Amino acid sequence: MEKTDLLNKQSNRRGFLKFLAMTGATAFSASVLYPVFSFLRPPKQREVEVSSVNAGKIEELKKADYKIIRFGNEPVIVIPEGDKFLAFSARCTHLDCTVQYAKDKHVIWCACHNGKYDLTGRNISGPPPRPLAAFKTIIKGDELMITKTA
Repeated sequence: MEKTDLLNKQSNRRGFLKFLAMTGATAFSASVLYPVFSFLRPPKQREVEVSSVNAGKIEELKKADYKIIRFGNEPVIVIPEGDKFLAFSARCTHLDCTVQYAKDKHVIWCACHNGKYDLTGRNISGPPPRPLAAFKTIIKGDELMITKTA
């Protein structure tokens, strides 16, 4: 047997063993890392089906500048405006930051990127691409109910 044939066989064996070792290391790493990353990723939450929510007592809502309530999984901002109440999604349409009401300027304001909405929910300045989703307000006795607009 020639010396070059022996070297080729050894290098082929060495290459094959290197391939097996790398494949095994990759498979082991994947089998360890996949469960770790699966544990760290939060579980998906189902959307809670809600048709209406009690926002609170009318007198308490009138005293506050605004109030953020939960409508299923979505935050809703409730703003007293005279004798009526306005309700919009409290998620900015730009990056889902929570908006707030700037009473002195009469605008709904997103502090993340200075986005502004008027009191109809329409975006008037900043980066928000769409208006806020509106909700319907219903006064039942001394409490305010928030429902989805149909």
